[in-house]
Amino acid sequence: MEQLKTIGRELAMGSQGGFGQSKEFLDLVKSIGEARSKAEEDRIVLREIESLKRRIVEPGIPKRKMKEYIIRLVYVEMLGHDASFGYIHAVKMTHDDNLVLKRTGYLAVTLFLNEDHDLIILIVNTIQKDLKSDNYLVVCAALNAVCKLINEETIPAVLPQVVELLGHSKEAVRKKAIMALHRFYHKSPSSVSHLLSNFRKKLCDSDPGVMGATLCPLFDLITIDANSYKDLVVSFVSILKQVAERRLPKVYDYHQLPAPFIQIRLLKILALLGSGDKQASEHMYTVVGDIFGKCDSSSNIGNAVLYECICCVSSIHPNPKLLEAAADVIARFLKSDSHNLKYMGIDALGRLIKLSPEIAEQHQLAVIDCLEDPDDTLKRKTFELLYKMTKSSNVEVIVDRMIDYMISINDNHYKTEIASRCVELAEQFAPSNHWFIQTMNKVFEHAGDLVNIKVAHNLMRLIAEGFGEDDDTADSQLRSSAVESYLHIIGEPKLPSVFLHVICWVLGEYGTADGKFSASYVTGKLCDVAESYSSDETVKAYAVTALMKIYAFEIAAGRKLDILPECQSLIEELSASHSTDLQQRAYELQAVIGLDVRAIGSIMPSDASCEDIEVDKCLSFLNGYVQQSLEKGAQPYIPENERSGMVNISNFRNQDQLEVASHGLRFEAYELPKPSVQSWTPPMSVASSTELVPVPEPSYYRETPQTASVPSSSDTGPSGLKLRLDGVQKKWGRPTYSSSSASTSNSSSLKAVNGVTQVDGVSTGNSKTHETSYDSRRPQVEISEEKQKLAASLFGGSSKTERRSSTGHKVAKASSHAAEKLHTPKSTAISSADNAVEKPNLVQPPPDLLDLGEPIVTSSAPSVDPFRQLEGLLDATQVPGTLGGTKAPDFMALYAETPASGQSAGVSHPLSLIRDEINLVPGLSNASSNTVHGGATAANPSQISKGPNVKDALEKDALVRQMGVTPSGQNPNLFKDLFG
Repeated sequence: MEQLKTIGRELAMGSQGGFGQSKEFLDLVKSIGEARSKAEEDRIVLREIESLKRRIVEPGIPKRKMKEYIIRLVYVEMLGHDASFGYIHAVKMTHDDNLVLKRTGYLAVTLFLNEDHDLIILIVNTIQKDLKSDNYLVVCAALNAVCKLINEETIPAVLPQVVELLGHSKEAVRKKAIMALHRFYHKSPSSVSHLLSNFRKKLCDSDPGVMGATLCPLFDLITIDANSYKDLVVSFVSILKQVAERRLPKVYDYHQLPAPFIQIRLLKILALLGSGDKQASEHMYTVVGDIFGKCDSSSNIGNAVLYECICCVSSIHPNPKLLEAAADVIARFLKSDSHNLKYMGIDALGRLIKLSPEIAEQHQLAVIDCLEDPDDTLKRKTFELLYKMTKSSNVEVIVDRMIDYMISINDNHYKTEIASRCVELAEQFAPSNHWFIQTMNKVFEHAGDLVNIKVAHNLMRLIAEGFGEDDDTADSQLRSSAVESYLHIIGEPKLPSVFLHVICWVLGEYGTADGKFSASYVTGKLCDVAESYSSDETVKAYAVTALMKIYAFEIAAGRKLDILPECQSLIEELSASHSTDLQQRAYELQAVIGLDVRAIGSIMPSDASCEDIEVDKCLSFLNGYVQQSLEKGAQPYIPENERSGMVNISNFRNQDQLEVASHGLRFEAYELPKPSVQSWTPPMSVASSTELVPVPEPSYYRETPQTASVPSSSDTGPSGLKLRLDGVQKKWGRPTYSSSSASTSNSSSLKAVNGVTQVDGVSTGNSKTHETSYDSRRPQVEISEEKQKLAASLFGGSSKTERRSSTGHKVAKASSHAAEKLHTPKSTAISSADNAVEKPNLVQPPPDLLDLGEPIVTSSAPSVDPFRQLEGLLDATQVPGTLGGTKAPDFMALYAETPASGQSAGVSHPLSLIRDEINLVPGLSNASSNTVHGGATAANPSQISKGPNVKDALEKDALVRQMGVTPSGQNPNLFKDLFG
């Protein structure tokens, strides 16, 4: 009978809309779902918005109705429409004592608002109250809002309550508290830097859910600084072993796999901790091998765990048995019919090929199948694998395949990446000069202007320097092959401009070097290029320069110069061009043609494009001329540092005193008396007069600024008012003592924070060749002869990486460093056991998730609250008011004991704002030496203002008058002798 009543109530609720909602709300959802167009849906939603605006402001709305209205607002907002008119009602609902209404309000607020919204301040007090509630469901709802809404400014308001909740009796509350602390660490690492030890403690929580939540912040911390957490390797291995042995409750199983997400997170952490550390890696071998054997590969989540195991094996110190197990898993991935598993297999193979190149040879047919697969994503991943396994024996096949694929795609971004890889492989492993030139021509021709301009410069340098080591014959063959191919290509329409730059440069340097082509033929081709690409000034500039080189080489060789009519017309056209660059090149060409053989050989030597140009910055060739000028009475040159005011200040002071003493007029009687009433300006500022007044010499005590009176007409004479510059040099002549000290103190307070560098070194290890090949695992299908040849081309030959040096060629200087970096195996990072004292394990014995207490942690956060210490330091008596006043307090000393391992350099502590404000006081006290026109003060003399610097200009002008040099800083007689 009771069951019938329950079913009746459920049916009644369904007739009303279900879950306590009205039938009107059910009709709204149904009508939106049946809408046939976006316009119809928008009309329904806009009508609903108008209805909600009218109803939600009615007085005396029952709470049940208001809850439904808030849910409707959430539905409207999720459909992309504005429901901001109801945000305040959702905020009010969070204050309700009813649990259902409060949770509904929190849900709506977290969806409506962001951390920077103006209404956030209204719910902070509510969150603080709910975090102290006796109902753990209310606490959980408040913690959910904390993770979503609390920003950097409001973290201190809720941080103490969140830390206290780490010891709550309910595991759900402890888990959400960990999540909230993790969120605080992302928003402001400095605010929780003293609480990072809590993550270590909660790693041994009795509830697996809390432990799993702790792995997320620990992963972030280990990513930044792995060395600080090396002592937790044994604990992580113990936890992973217990999870793999199914010692967790069944509720954590997913598709019959024990806690797979916890396993994946632990494997990621172990990969970071074992990278380059043999001692730490040895602890992981057993448990990773057990996971390889126990993990079920019939489900997606099982394959995900296996893939993470392969990533872990590729990161830690190599182990032959683990490499063999990883090869077995890769074979299963590659022979699967699923494209996703094939993709994972290709990616995993690319990770392991760095440790054991023989693994790729076992799966050569599978790689070829992926290369010919219609799935574009799988094909791109296969090309990445081939790029990693390229050597001199298979470079031709791989690069040709890459170029064919580059021609077939339209994605410019990926086409650029493929082109750069083809260029890199061709420069490192080219088997012959002819193949290299043809390959580069294909890349430039089909990739067009997507090729990086640096590639063109590297190609030109490569042709100029040559491949052979002291082998002029090989270099000549390379250049001859390049010239021949470029003269054949130059007639094709619409070549990329970058490619034309290379063509013009090579033809200009080496077009007539071997004697196969005449100068008239090459210059005619260059004129055709300039005419065909008349709108591209850069191409025309390269063509004109190439013409000048060819004509110069002809004159130097003593041959008769025959200028074609089209070349002559091109020179005349460019001589009147609107482009000054083309004009200058044309005039230079005409000037070079008129020179003799000796001059041509000096200014344009043959094949000297790679010669180093020595620049004499001291102009020593003018020493004789300068000596003659000095003997005739010219004044010596004054260095620039002395012209900038960096000479002895005492000399200037003596000169100023002599200048004032010999002055004809005295102005002491016209000074105004000192003002008896303080002006409205701050005590740090100087006189408010807009006159340019002299300022006394800086001293170690603060002087009261005085204001000079405006001179009368009798002082200026009958010619009218004139600008008095006698006090300019004292005001702006030299930096004051206080300004330099202030700038020094400000600059010295900056320190680098958290500069941690990780060494990701992986030593190479050789694993034995796996017996089972790819074709033995698949059904016996007849393999085509073409695939067999392709496999032999890709994977045949020696497995060791070969260099160009084995073929008698060398890598160009521009790319040799990249080649060395790519193909030299990474050196093994030194184990931490060899260089550092072994740290005792913090957790003894290994943690047991089923029954463990709190561990003993040696590092502890400071017990003194820095904010309470701050209250006693903000005293007005400690703020310096004079130049020699009390030194500004250093508030950062409060955090000397605070651990900063998790603090990022990009986030500043809230106290840093107070410190910066206090550090400004000494700068303000020196404002009398930094006042500019209009009474404005410069708090920091090191700042750079926009526009011309009046201070520097007037300072240089004053120094110029005293030293007898021209405004440009040179002796006038020397200028006259040099330039007439």
